[in-house]
Amino acid sequence: MTDHPENRLKDSASPYLRSAAHQPIDWHEWGDAAFVRAKSEDKPILLDIGAVWCHWCHVIDRESYENAEIAKIINEHFVAVKVDRDERPDVDSRYQSAISAISGQGGWPLTGFLLSDGKPFFGGTYFPPEDQMGRPGFRRVLLAVADSYRNKRADLERAANSLADAVSEAEVFTGARAEFDLDVVEAQIKSVSQLFDMKNGGFGRAPKFPHSSAIDLILERYQQTKDRHLLAMAETTLEKMARGGVHDQLAGGFHRYSVDERWLVPHFEKMSYDNSELLKNYLRVSRFTLSDMDPSRTSGYPKSSFFEEVAERIILWVNVVLSDQENGGFYASQDADYSLDDDGDYFTWTLDEVRAVLTPEESRVIELYCDVEPHGEMHHNPAKNVLWIARGFSEIAQILKKEEDEIIRLKLSAEAKMLKAREARSTPFVDKTMYVSWNAMFVSAYLEAARVIGTAWIAEDCRKFALKTLDRMLQEVWSESRGFGHRIGGPSLEGSLDDQVFSVLALLDAYEATLDPRYFSAAQKTMDLAIAHYGDAEGGGFFDRPSDAPPMGGLDVRRKPFQDSPTPGANSVAAIALIRMHAFTGDHRYYAFAKKTLEAFAGIAPQYGLFAATYGLAATLFANHPLQVVITGDTNDPAAQVLEATAHRVFRFGKSVLRVTPETPQLHLAALKETLPHLPADKAVAVVCSGQTCLPPTSDPEQLIALLDNGAAGAATS
Repeated sequence: MTDHPENRLKDSASPYLRSAAHQPIDWHEWGDAAFVRAKSEDKPILLDIGAVWCHWCHVIDRESYENAEIAKIINEHFVAVKVDRDERPDVDSRYQSAISAISGQGGWPLTGFLLSDGKPFFGGTYFPPEDQMGRPGFRRVLLAVADSYRNKRADLERAANSLADAVSEAEVFTGARAEFDLDVVEAQIKSVSQLFDMKNGGFGRAPKFPHSSAIDLILERYQQTKDRHLLAMAETTLEKMARGGVHDQLAGGFHRYSVDERWLVPHFEKMSYDNSELLKNYLRVSRFTLSDMDPSRTSGYPKSSFFEEVAERIILWVNVVLSDQENGGFYASQDADYSLDDDGDYFTWTLDEVRAVLTPEESRVIELYCDVEPHGEMHHNPAKNVLWIARGFSEIAQILKKEEDEIIRLKLSAEAKMLKAREARSTPFVDKTMYVSWNAMFVSAYLEAARVIGTAWIAEDCRKFALKTLDRMLQEVWSESRGFGHRIGGPSLEGSLDDQVFSVLALLDAYEATLDPRYFSAAQKTMDLAIAHYGDAEGGGFFDRPSDAPPMGGLDVRRKPFQDSPTPGANSVAAIALIRMHAFTGDHRYYAFAKKTLEAFAGIAPQYGLFAATYGLAATLFANHPLQVVITGDTNDPAAQVLEATAHRVFRFGKSVLRVTPETPQLHLAALKETLPHLPADKAVAVVCSGQTCLPPTSDPEQLIALLDNGAAGAATS
């Protein structure tokens, strides 16, 4: 099939690139060598950007890149470059913007055609090998592009230069600067509300993605307004997702998105960043106690307990599948498929497969509970069923004329057997690469779980593992001069803005959990490095790459990441980190740069609506100031423990809870500089601060709830 059984990708650190090592294509990794060769041989560059978890990336690999005839065309007419979008988000983001402008489509696989200097002139996403599905065949596209490069070079160069200029202007948000206006949050809430699907939860129509930042914004807005419709939006979305096929009903954790409006049939890959942010969502909504009993009784618990149960199941799945429990660290993803010929077969079931591993009684319960029928939901194999919660326990009990407790017992027994049987199947690949930003997101999520989750051993395990992971990050990929790199383990990769700012938040969360000054010191140094190396001192905001980063080929545009897609927008996260840092230090530099960052996007943020929800969270935090709670008292003082648990129970975005004992080292909290020396360290009291002002201490848990619930401290300083 090929003259070289393994191409140069065989030594790549990326599992996605290594998976193409057997292809008969003379692939290059992204780098100078590819551009030098393209110029010396006067060939255009074929750019393929994908990921190991991407189903259609595997399809185009099998159909085209493993096809000897197509490979011959590519090797003859192009210099081929393959990029892992998780490994090189800087490359992916720029070419996504450019190719989307050309074709109106983005996503993976991304197929780009570039001049030898790297400027794109044509592209798209998936191309079938021959004309089909309304798409031109890849063979025809390759030959047409090669012909144009030979015979219409001037036209291609004009188009490429024009596109590069347009992308450059769009990516730095020229003209987006405006005065900061908190009304943007009201506009975003209105936009999100209009998109809300009252029947199925979620926002917009199919396909449906989680939009975790929007859920957080809704919850914070609910705390401010007590508008029950807002809480219902968040609860309905998270409840419908948890009962749908997008939630792995056997092992826990969430697939990347749903192809339908009802959350039933997912794209089956599981991403680290989705599960960390959804874990936070479920932990946060579980803290609201106004919900009535779950009307369909699928769990037998109040909604708050149901949501916490979902959170625990995310943690238990991550601990088993998506983490290095021995050394610390969270893996990147689990693939959707175990081979090129299936589509979620590992996660789905035929009726015969269910009946083969269960007793008749267990099977009947699962058939009713998860809607398992002879004809399922999967198009490629109609007998395959996606497991989702179709009926509640009480309804099944009535149908089968059994007690509810018996239905629950049979359901739990059946799930255990099915999970064991599933684990014996060929398992989808787990990408054990550990990216710093995604690890930082999970560190923050696990530390939040440690503060609020009801199961004590899970909470303690989360705390220990989060700190172990963060310590590994500091030891292996942090430096005094550069901050954080992008990858834990393997060849070093320059860090991005995401790596710095998500890590600042994780370090602050760790400081709040431990009061260990080394976490605070690292957070402050990393924030300062981000300002120095990534910040735009004139225009405000941050670029995604450091100012001294090496050139990136012909699309070397300066880019300010803003949109929440697929992770929270890095500039909004940076603003949140700056606001929290200012609350701790009182250093006006952080406040001023946060304000300038918010102003850099103020003119454009309302237009992004749902996709700039993290900006809305940053704007809310900036205007109202982070709430900070200091709890004093001896280590084992029951009254202090009650106050601490109470402070954690109330969700306010960006809130800090600091537990001070007589043995605590000096506290980093500017607002308490005058007050702390006068607090009785051995007496249980709570002090609520906001901005640079603290309210009088209280030892009454109900009063503490009122202060946090109503934002009284914020009101005192506004």
